Amino acid sequence: MNRVTELLKLSPVAVLAMLMFMGYDALIAAPIATIYAALVAGFVERKKVNDIIEAVINNAKEMQVAFFILMVAYAMAEVFMSTGVGASIINLALNVGLTGRTVAVVGIVVTSILSIATGTSWGTFAACAPIFLWLNHIVGGNVALTVGAIAGGACFGDNIGLISDTTIVSSGIQKVEVIKRIRHQGYWSGLVLILGIVSFYLAGVIMGLPTTTGDAATAIGQIPEEVWTVLAEKRESAVTLLNQVKTGVPSYMIIPLVLVLIAAFKGLTTLLCLFIGIFAAYVLGMVAGTVENTGTFLNLLYSGFEGAGSWVIVMMMWVAAFGGIMKLMDAFRPLSNVVVTVSKNVRQLMFCNGLLSILGNAGLADEMAQIVTMGPIIREIVEKNVEGSPEDIEVLRLRNATFSDALGVFGSQLIPWHVYIGFYLGIAQAVYPLYKFGAIDIIKFNFLALIAVSSILIATLTGLDRFIPRFGLPSEPSVRLKKAPIENYAGEKA
Repeated sequence: MNRVTELLKLSPVAVLAMLMFMGYDALIAAPIATIYAALVAGFVERKKVNDIIEAVINNAKEMQVAFFILMVAYAMAEVFMSTGVGASIINLALNVGLTGRTVAVVGIVVTSILSIATGTSWGTFAACAPIFLWLNHIVGGNVALTVGAIAGGACFGDNIGLISDTTIVSSGIQKVEVIKRIRHQGYWSGLVLILGIVSFYLAGVIMGLPTTTGDAATAIGQIPEEVWTVLAEKRESAVTLLNQVKTGVPSYMIIPLVLVLIAAFKGLTTLLCLFIGIFAAYVLGMVAGTVENTGTFLNLLYSGFEGAGSWVIVMMMWVAAFGGIMKLMDAFRPLSNVVVTVSKNVRQLMFCNGLLSILGNAGLADEMAQIVTMGPIIREIVEKNVEGSPEDIEVLRLRNATFSDALGVFGSQLIPWHVYIGFYLGIAQAVYPLYKFGAIDIIKFNFLALIAVSSILIATLTGLDRFIPRFGLPSEPSVRLKKAPIENYAGEKA
């Protein structure tokens, strides 16, 4: 009977996944799965309606900062596309000889740097997608390869940035200092980035992408009239961006992006960094003549806020509701008990903690929900079942924090129904409506995410992590499973 109950509590995950694979939009799949999860919580766990509603609201509250960042990120994307910031970056890239073969490589490098500086993958993708997708169009690159590059690069800093919310939260849950955590994974993260850059370059070579420098005026002049009509209807700022690339804008319009980077490296909050970029684009746009007046600029902000609220934020709220109910039921507890049962040594236990992190990410469809849900579980698994010196136990906690964050952020890129994928698809489709984007377009060429997820799991299980400075786990008998009867996560004797 207990097994049936456990399966029922996990069944909302299967319902959500099934609906997404059947082609239902997240705005339909998430509410249906949430209602089903509420019914399971009521009938199986005897949870009261008020308890369920409270769990939903509390989980949504945890995402309020993300909602604000999302709205401002959309606004900054709109502003950067229309005031000449995006055009100045595109023209600068063209001036240094960017080609169809190298556009994805430059995309992953730029987004990795920007995401470290801002601490947000969503803001980075929103700011860079309109730039690199149209730059890709101009130089004749592969749009799916380029979107995979900027998606992966945008996640890089969200996993290791000092001001990243996921970095801070995952470290706090595991009770480790952020700077120690970054030092623990620093060499591994650098290696993953290098391998990702090489992979994108090789992909461009294998695809036979053009090596000639793109000519903006020629490429834009070849866009059919009907496409211009579609662009004007769906994304007027894209028309503005392309015209600015064609006619040119003052080179100083790149300053807003530079200021965002400087502000971020100074340790300012993500929202403040984004607002600095918006304000700088307004001031310099007035000087350059790319902003006609204040009213026009405010309309750009309105369009950005409207774009974020019309789909993405609503979808995220439903995902938050779903995750809140799953946490209320403690639906993932049986998985933690299995980990303790099947692990024969500490390294296997840590590998299982990694699997729990990515399974939780797939189940909750939100990396922050996974961090706050699975984080305490994998921490308890180590604390209750592993013994060793305080220094060695801290290394295990550092790896747990890295698991939560890396397999949350990078893992999200490989889960078709994840809120990350939904956000990226919404942005990409909005700024580049010439191509019908799907989840697989982001997943199949996201080499950085594939390398990050597979390498951390394989290195943990095989012990290859010892060859990466500061990344190796302590070996037995320095750390070992407790020989006394093991307590499971519920605190009962195994």
